[in-house]
Amino acid sequence: MSADLSESAVPPSTKSGESPAGPSRRTVIATGVVAGGVVVAGGTFLAGSEEATAAEAAPSSRVSLTVNGTRRTVTVDNRTSLLDLLREHLDLTGSKKGCNAGACGACTVLVDGQRVNSCLTLAVRLEGAEVITIEGLAKGDELHPLQKAFIDEDAFQCGYCTPGQIMSGVACIEEGHTNSPEEIREYMSGNVCRCGCYVKIVRAVEQTAARK
Repeated sequence: MSADLSESAVPPSTKSGESPAGPSRRTVIATGVVAGGVVVAGGTFLAGSEEATAAEAAPSSRVSLTVNGTRRTVTVDNRTSLLDLLREHLDLTGSKKGCNAGACGACTVLVDGQRVNSCLTLAVRLEGAEVITIEGLAKGDELHPLQKAFIDEDAFQCGYCTPGQIMSGVACIEEGHTNSPEEIREYMSGNVCRCGCYVKIVRAVEQTAARK
């Protein structure tokens, strides 16, 4: 078998001292790696600093709201969700970021007494609102009755969804949707437990509602 390369496999030769007509594939890749963030668009190199400048220019607003009984005023990017405001700006990490698309309920909090998915709620729309998170349920060292019931019924396993489950359960009780296990399941259906603790979660809500 001949080891000779076919004519099409051999790169075109250049005269001594001349460079190829354009950058090679290797040169383009190497340049991109070294630049770290440089974008190639239409043959033009756009520096990453231009993107950073655009990000810095994003519109922001000042918003004041009451969180767990304390008045808080912060300046945030207008795109900031309530969940990110709580976790990143106020260091209240009890509300969990699960799907970040409103499908799992792990981020459930109460806004003016109504349960909401905080990942889908824009913070700048809550001027003057009252927000209660899982951190605001207990009174000092005394747990909320539903928190106690979750412990009594062992209504959690990994615990990641538990804050959202409890906040949704509190609202479910306040709304009066606890007349039967079936009704509780219906009104708690927006909260997903990947560990499958639904039976015990329903029992905890049912137990708390009965003692109210």
